[in-house]
Amino acid sequence: MTTPLVIDAHHHVWTADYPWLASKPEFAPIRRDYGVADLRANLKAAGVDRTVLVEAAWGHPSETVEFLHLAGAVDEIAGVVGFVDLLDPNLAHTLARYANHPRARYLVGLRDQVQARGEADFLARPDVIAAFKLIATAVPTFDLVVRPDQLPAAAEAAAAVPELRFVLDHLGKPEIRLGSAGLRAWWDAVAPFAKQPNAFAKLSGLVTEADWKQWTPNDLRPFVQAALELFGPDRLMFGSDWPVCELAATYTRVKDALAETLGGGDRDVFGGTAARVYQLGEL
Repeated sequence: MTTPLVIDAHHHVWTADYPWLASKPEFAPIRRDYGVADLRANLKAAGVDRTVLVEAAWGHPSETVEFLHLAGAVDEIAGVVGFVDLLDPNLAHTLARYANHPRARYLVGLRDQVQARGEADFLARPDVIAAFKLIATAVPTFDLVVRPDQLPAAAEAAAAVPELRFVLDHLGKPEIRLGSAGLRAWWDAVAPFAKQPNAFAKLSGLVTEADWKQWTPNDLRPFVQAALELFGPDRLMFGSDWPVCELAATYTRVKDALAETLGGGDRDVFGGTAARVYQLGEL
């Protein structure tokens, strides 16, 4: 019997000139180049076999094109979640550009920086729903990086476009540092989304929603257990959110903390869900 592969469903690479890295002084520790050599060192140390590389807020299709080239050259990268602007008037052209890429097979999903949009109901807008329907003809999934107040609209979008799988990054960014109050507010917001059969979520980005300096696995545990109750392990996946996680923890500590809160290395969470949802094929 073969040992299942461990898959990190959410990480990035970037260069120090990404504008958002200079937007806040607290990002200074991660304002540097993070490339393949850094990635491989962390994967080896943590015992991770394959990954999904996610757009890193460069905000232009050129990043996705570059990431597809990278995926074709790096065995560990099994798929790419690329960038798309949901309000792009030339969305069909952008999707065609990706489809015509020589390594288009690595494009397993798309993402927009919805968390940066002011409207709480942005994802429920008719023009955004139309964009999702078009995206569903090109890729199997759409990653949602959203604020908690945007979660109700995420549920509406998932209900309106059942042919697209919606993957909630970072559990919808619950305010873990607020403890039980953060848990109650997040549960109320995320529960309608979790009820949708095409809704999935990543156990990623949690350490940076906790107290960066003093968090422990016990701070994460109520949110992880709530996610298990809401989604079940077959709709949850591990993501390191590296290098962002380095603001609060090393790659290995993030993986180990999640395993501790789960009581072990759940096969679905640590690989099976990602392989199925992102249609990663033979690994």
